[in-house]
Amino acid sequence: MRCENPGRRCVHWHGDGAAAPRWQGVGRAVNGLRHEIGRALAPAVDLIFPPRCPLCGDSIAAQSGLCAACWSELTLPGQPACAACQCPLSDRTATEAGSLCAPCLDKPPRHAGIFAGTLYDDASRRIVLAYKHGRRLALAPMMGRLIAARLGPLGPDWLIVPVPLHRWRLWHRGFNQAALLAREVQQRCGGTLVVDALLRQRRTRSLGGLGRKARRKELAGAIAINRRRADRIAGANVVLVDDVVTSGATTDACVTALKHAGARDVRIACWARVLDQLRAAKRNARSHRPRAPRDEIAGSASAARQPPPRRCLDPKPSPCTRS
Repeated sequence: MRCENPGRRCVHWHGDGAAAPRWQGVGRAVNGLRHEIGRALAPAVDLIFPPRCPLCGDSIAAQSGLCAACWSELTLPGQPACAACQCPLSDRTATEAGSLCAPCLDKPPRHAGIFAGTLYDDASRRIVLAYKHGRRLALAPMMGRLIAARLGPLGPDWLIVPVPLHRWRLWHRGFNQAALLAREVQQRCGGTLVVDALLRQRRTRSLGGLGRKARRKELAGAIAINRRRADRIAGANVVLVDDVVTSGATTDACVTALKHAGARDVRIACWARVLDQLRAAKRNARSHRPRAPRDEIAGSASAARQPPPRRCLDPKPSPCTRS
């Protein structure tokens, strides 16, 4: 393709993939060789370091799986559920496919639905922590399979875009967990992977422990479209991939940027979806546990501190045996 600046030397490639420069072909060859070497050495690595379940530590067949007992602990999204936020619906509320819950009816989201592989619970939380912070990158294929099963096949006009990381956080962590999941989803569902469609313009603090309003305020203006990818976003259908969707502040910021760039439908695909109803149910379960009254607890404690009664050895009546 002809360069837009013919009067000066251009360092950017404006052609298509078939006529790419030689250095791009070399890079693909190196990546392919690295992948083949990794596959060849995988049996030796598994022999030296036997695969272990990331949840319980039992021996498993491959690094990218779970044991049978821990598989049963995962909570999969049930039906019927809200088509927008995955909130469980009653049979009376879900009259037809694509039903929405009351909050989504009151304020419809800008995206076309959330497709979560699992619901956020203790098992899915430990998996994502082992994957993201424990560097168990071999879990990405298993996580991607569950996400792809919920998402379904995609046409060639769909773009798969991961939630971006700030460059300093990417440098510190060494990888973008959402980008690895997006690659697994693309291999199973189809579509085109565009890793750098979104950019995080400024570094934000960790969103853990922040409320919904604080999260949205922290992310205001932090995510934008990469100008070099704006033409591909305009008029395209997009699947936005993230590891965990909690309040939706991060994904809403990404959806807003994609919509401003001209994207048509935007779906959200994630490994785990945090539902307020699940957290409320867990809090209620903890608060409704049967507890002994304080008087009984105090009485049992004082009784435990009292010394045992004295035994009198004198057969004659004495003050210690007199009733």
